[in-house]
Amino acid sequence: MGGLTLEIEERMASPESMIIEHKAYARIGLVGNPSDVYYGRTISLCLANFWASVKLEPSDHLFINPNPFHDLLHFHSLHHLVNRLQNEGYYGGVRLLMAICKVFHTHCKDNNILLHNRNFTLSYDTNIPRQTGLSGSSAIVCAAMNCLLDFYNVRHLIKVDIRPTLVLTAEKELGIVAGLQDRVAQVYGGLVYMDFSKEHMDKLGHGIYTPMDISLLPPLHLIYAENPSDSGKVHSTVRQRWLNGDELIISSMKEVANLAEEGRNAILEKNYSKLANIMNLNFDLRRRMFGDDCLGALNIEMVNVARRVGAASKFTGSGGAVVVFCPDGPPQVKLLEDACKKAGFIIQPVQVVAPCLNEIDLKTLSN
Repeated sequence: MGGLTLEIEERMASPESMIIEHKAYARIGLVGNPSDVYYGRTISLCLANFWASVKLEPSDHLFINPNPFHDLLHFHSLHHLVNRLQNEGYYGGVRLLMAICKVFHTHCKDNNILLHNRNFTLSYDTNIPRQTGLSGSSAIVCAAMNCLLDFYNVRHLIKVDIRPTLVLTAEKELGIVAGLQDRVAQVYGGLVYMDFSKEHMDKLGHGIYTPMDISLLPPLHLIYAENPSDSGKVHSTVRQRWLNGDELIISSMKEVANLAEEGRNAILEKNYSKLANIMNLNFDLRRRMFGDDCLGALNIEMVNVARRVGAASKFTGSGGAVVVFCPDGPPQVKLLEDACKKAGFIIQPVQVVAPCLNEIDLKTLSN
């Protein structure tokens, strides 16, 4: 009888019979973006201020549960529906969950990773502000992927290095144009230096990702607008010019990539005045490549609000939010807070997420 009880307890405690929940956090591109799409280098971090969470519950049938806010299907009026679409777009997170399920299944099938045939229900929630360049979509996908890894008990069979590629592949299924940087940060957590050189990408199928000590970072702040511009449209013309061999774009992207290496050294040496200069130059190079019309007046003003008080600032991603460093400390932060309040921007201290890989994940890392 005791053996039967133990067998039941083990079955009840197995991953496929438990409710699994994972979070993935918003991402800040600190230095080097957007060169990750151009065989460059970047430094990114995850911030605890915002996250997406996904819950997986065993069920008789496979069901993707719409979020009552982000996948709204009931409206007070036609005006409410139209207003919602203008501000939030047509798409919630259901399509993201479906895409990662497909990509995960395909990867496992292609790599002879056997999956059990039990079903589940996926649901999600997120507080990452939309269209702020904080990687809200990839956070949902990353959290869902972690749920699937645990439900099917295959975390040890899918290497950490390739998980960002799986997340990106799921988003590409939906026509989302992006690079690996955001997904690497969200898979690893903490602060990560990334090298996407063509040599690595061609040989390995992914970049070289090196976690850094988050305690080396100076205090940072996040500024964003309540009604930001769409961060998904910024890469379009620059990408084509790069493919066409445009000298300005190619040389500027190399310069941006080099800033990531310089930024890494500055952080390791705690040379924060140098880091401030690097952050400013990073944005200036982006502005030169993309142009003011593409970046948008509101996004540029967020950068300038910080610069007018002597702080360093740049986009966190493709626009919608900026990361700021105040080298002169608390008095300068107070000036920045007052300037943001006057301009109608939201400002928050950045809370950096600790690295999130567990022991099983670490064993899968490539040398």
